[in-house]
Amino acid sequence: MVVLSTLDVTKRFKIPGQKPIEVLKGVSFSVREGEKVAIVGRSGAGKSTLLNILGGLLKPTSGTVSRPKNFGFVFQSYHLMPELTVLENVLLPTMARRAAALATRAASEARARDLLEKVGLGKRLDHLPAELSGGERQRVALARALVTDPALVLADEPTGNLDAMTGADILRMLSELSGDGKTSLVMVTHSPAAAAVCDRTLTLEDGVLIRKG
Repeated sequence: MVVLSTLDVTKRFKIPGQKPIEVLKGVSFSVREGEKVAIVGRSGAGKSTLLNILGGLLKPTSGTVSRPKNFGFVFQSYHLMPELTVLENVLLPTMARRAAALATRAASEARARDLLEKVGLGKRLDHLPAELSGGERQRVALARALVTDPALVLADEPTGNLDAMTGADILRMLSELSGDGKTSLVMVTHSPAAAAVCDRTLTLEDGVLIRKG
C-alpha cells in the first residue's frame, strides 16, 4: 500500500526585483507502508524544501502531494517548547484529543511514558528542555513524533546537530521504534550512515530527482 506520493511537485520562491528561484522541478516519487526512504543531496538541492512540502509546512507551487493525516515530524533543531516538561512536550501532538474520553487521554500518556522509557528518558519526565543535552532533546523529539502511532514519520537531518556517537544512537532508536512494519519513514540527510538505515535512497540534484535507488 502506498502511504505517501508526490506528482510533478515544483516550488518557486519569488524575490522582489529578481527572477523567481526554482527550488524543486517536477519531483515525483512514492513510499510504501513500512518503507524507509532517505533523501540525499548537496546543500541547496531542495531536500528540506521537499520535506517541508511533504509535511504541509510549505505549499508546492504546482503538483500534488498525498499523505496520511496521521504523521510525525522530527526536526533537526528539536523544536521543543522550553516551558514544557519532557512528558508535556511528547504529549503535544495528542492535545487535539483533549476533549476525548478520559481513557483516551490516559492511553496517550501511557504511550508517551513508554516511548520515553524506550529512548532512555523514563527518569527525566519532569525535566525542562534546557536541562537536557542535545542528544536527549532529539530523543524527546523522536518520542513526540511517534506518540500518535503515525503511519509516516518525516525526519529533517535528525542527527545533524549531534556528535557521531549520539547520532548513531538516535538512528538506532529511529529505526527500531519505526520498525513495526507499518510506520513509513522519509528522512532528509547528509549522512551516509543515516541513509544506510533506510531501504532506499533518493538523490536530489538542483531540485531534480536524479536517482531512485
